[in-house]
Amino acid sequence: MLGKLLLILIILAGSLNYQSNTEIDVIDPIPAIIKDVKVTGIENAYTFAVTLKSPDTGCKQYANWWEVISLDGKTLYYRRVLGHSHVDEQPFTRSGGTIKITAKTEVIIRAHMHPAGYSKGKIAMKGTVATGFKNLELTEGFGEALELAEPLPNGCAF
Repeated sequence: MLGKLLLILIILAGSLNYQSNTEIDVIDPIPAIIKDVKVTGIENAYTFAVTLKSPDTGCKQYANWWEVISLDGKTLYYRRVLGHSHVDEQPFTRSGGTIKITAKTEVIIRAHMHPAGYSKGKIAMKGTVATGFKNLELTEGFGEALELAEPLPNGCAF
């Protein structure tokens, strides 16, 4: 009898530590990083192919756009909305345009993470079509007002 009671207590104690259907939302502090930028086209009609590396986990955390902006962080030249997570495709490249800038217009290309937004210390790229693009670390809060500029994602497919 004592053995059965002890067995029941052990089973009950084990079940107290068991959590079924519990999901923990962990947002990775690692931001999406612009790894490469290639440009094709002609002046005032460029297409950018941007390669990103991001800590995508599915629709709860993924790079949901990349954008081409002015050096002061106030002008959005172009935003390429990403409609789904790229968990199994890292890094990944997506193209977008037509981007209306000259070959000498200096711009910043950066990425945005859902739901974290723009991260401090995030690696972006800065440069021109004529001279190419180099890594840039942005300061906290840089160009945050553009986060509400259209176009914006309207969900995540997967």
